[in-house]
Amino acid sequence: MNPGSGSFWRAEDGAAAIEFAILAIPYFLIVFAIIETFVAFAAEQLVSNAVENVSRDLRTGRITYGLNRTTDQDVTAFRTRFCDEVSILIQCSAAEIATPSQLYLDVRSFSSFADIPKTIPRASADTYADLDTTSFAYAPGGAKSINMVRAYYRWQVITDLVRPYITTIRPSDGSLPRDFLIIATSAFQNEDYP
Repeated sequence: MNPGSGSFWRAEDGAAAIEFAILAIPYFLIVFAIIETFVAFAAEQLVSNAVENVSRDLRTGRITYGLNRTTDQDVTAFRTRFCDEVSILIQCSAAEIATPSQLYLDVRSFSSFADIPKTIPRASADTYADLDTTSFAYAPGGAKSINMVRAYYRWQVITDLVRPYITTIRPSDGSLPRDFLIIATSAFQNEDYP
């Protein structure tokens, strides 16, 4: 039988469906990975903007702490204010505001800029070790004080294709990494507000 003349050799009815089925899974994995990477980096920019906004309010005296003013905010009010800044992509529950498990804020005053920490506090010397939050506090200074605002957010990575490459926290038990650690820092000297 001539291969060009028989109906068996010309039948291509299901070829496109089979080709699509073979290529669909890797194609959609790549598309979802691209989207997830974009959203994670958008969230990183959102956290950075929130740090800058609350830092500006601390620097200018619109947010104060322990000065017996109407602008005084305790840690819960400050965390709520920060969560309002990032609410487009990151939702903070009341439990998250009260007891951090994903969003960590470190707001402290220092005697000089040289005293401000320059590294990420890790639980061990491993590059991808988890955060050590024991030194985190909420204690901003008053007028003319030198302050630091640091925000850490654990952005959960879902797409397995991207997870090993963008994660910055890897569990010590050897399980699959889950989180991309978003970090934003601002160091500044408060204005001489009245």
